Amino acid sequence: MSGHSKWSTIKRKKGKADAERGQIFTKLIKEITIAARDGGGDPTGNSRLRTAIANAKSENMPAANIERAIKKGTGELPGVSYEECFYEGYGPGGAALLIQVLTDNKNRTTSELRHLLTKYGGNLGEGGCVAWMFETKGQITIARSAVDEDRLLELSLDAGAEDVDVSSEDVFEVYAAVADFVAVQKAIEAAGIETMSVELARIPSSSVPLDERQGEQFLKLLELLENHDDVQKVHSNFDIPDALMDKLRG
Repeated sequence: MSGHSKWSTIKRKKGKADAERGQIFTKLIKEITIAARDGGGDPTGNSRLRTAIANAKSENMPAANIERAIKKGTGELPGVSYEECFYEGYGPGGAALLIQVLTDNKNRTTSELRHLLTKYGGNLGEGGCVAWMFETKGQITIARSAVDEDRLLELSLDAGAEDVDVSSEDVFEVYAAVADFVAVQKAIEAAGIETMSVELARIPSSSVPLDERQGEQFLKLLELLENHDDVQKVHSNFDIPDALMDKLRG
């Protein structure tokens, strides 16, 4: 498992506290609103909205909240106007950062992200400086307790998935090309398998190894970025020693 996948496992174990602070719901509502604004309020014909709703349900968001966010996106209810953008840069040790943002004030967000990166040994870069390192894939995360490994492998690959990562002790991660993502998602849903998250992930083509000092600093920066209200996702190509990850997980 890559460093970023290991960090995702740590985040899931910390997710309850985040949800209690309202951060997860805030980010999900923004994503639903943008998805409905750009592709319409019917999830049947809007794969991004379908994915956002699936993630909201996996976090036990009330149906009324989901419906209200959709209506704000379609203009049926008044709401804040969000701008979607990506920031690119580097963290400690030179690992790439691709930061996906939804903001109602781009100047504020730019200033705050630049401050965080500078404070923790990183820097913002020009557009395109790291995006080329990442390939977009559909990623579905499923708890190991939710399905038998052999059944998931057969079902996912038959539906068009490219790979199923079974290396984690906690979860399975199903990867699919963007064109096949919805079909794989529907096949898993139709089989009654509960998902933990469904998203378009940016998969790095290579990784940057970090030592323990760099790794500790990088994970602190990553946590602060992901706790920022405007940041939806952070993609990176860092690789940190297993011993440090185990220490953090413990």
